[in-house]
Amino acid sequence: MFSRIREDIRSVFERDPAARSVWEVLTCYPGLHAVWGHRVSHWLWTHGLRWLARFNSHLARAMTGIEIHPGAQIGRRLFIDHGMGVVIGETAEVGDDCTLYQGVTLGGTSLNGGKRHPTLGNNVVVGSGAKVLGSFRVGDGARIGSNAVVVREVPAGATATGIPARIVQDAPKSTLSASAQNIASKLGFDAYGITRDMPDPVANAISAMLDHIQKLDERLVQVCQFLHQADARMPELELRKLELPDFCAEGPAVTPPSPAAAASTAPVPPDRDAA
Repeated sequence: MFSRIREDIRSVFERDPAARSVWEVLTCYPGLHAVWGHRVSHWLWTHGLRWLARFNSHLARAMTGIEIHPGAQIGRRLFIDHGMGVVIGETAEVGDDCTLYQGVTLGGTSLNGGKRHPTLGNNVVVGSGAKVLGSFRVGDGARIGSNAVVVREVPAGATATGIPARIVQDAPKSTLSASAQNIASKLGFDAYGITRDMPDPVANAISAMLDHIQKLDERLVQVCQFLHQADARMPELELRKLELPDFCAEGPAVTPPSPAAAASTAPVPPDRDAA
């Protein structure tokens, strides 16, 4: 028992840079208290003391804001960060070294008996506010994005984001041109995703379209140059580089002139009578 407690404390230090001392972890981490309370409740549940198990989990919920059904199976070194609003259902299974953030729900979508809740493999990270609903498996090392709603199986090592959640992958760095990277950086997103562990599918789609537009521009210039060589009457085409609007560019905002100032600077039309 004491070895399990020590490894739980070590897992907090490994995954939370805000932890400063063992005493602080022991007294101020509700996620740790919820896990320890669940171990007592689960023991009571498996030994036939169902009401006492539910009452103990109810006390743990009142103290921590985290609701874990006594029937849920929790692996080793589960880390629940912050934890308020976390709900883990009766038939849920959580593997070793998993991390759950606040507002996570491991829930069911059926009123029938039997297995109704998801199974998380080892080293799974579930972002804040995410909902994993149904009897399916989330593979080892998978990542669930914040506020995602997962209703189907997630392969091992994959990342799921969105509502409903879909599997996303990193865009290969070699497939994106320098021009697309520069424009993407001005727009304020990473052309390859927010981070390696949490790519942004919308950013990847936009970066791919920007890269395609640049290639089309280059090909159009080549076609016009070829036509000019064949017939000098055909003018060459020099396309201006794709630039962002002023409101997307960096720098101070430009205040538009007042109507009076605009009228004073406007050109005066010629007097027809004087002509």
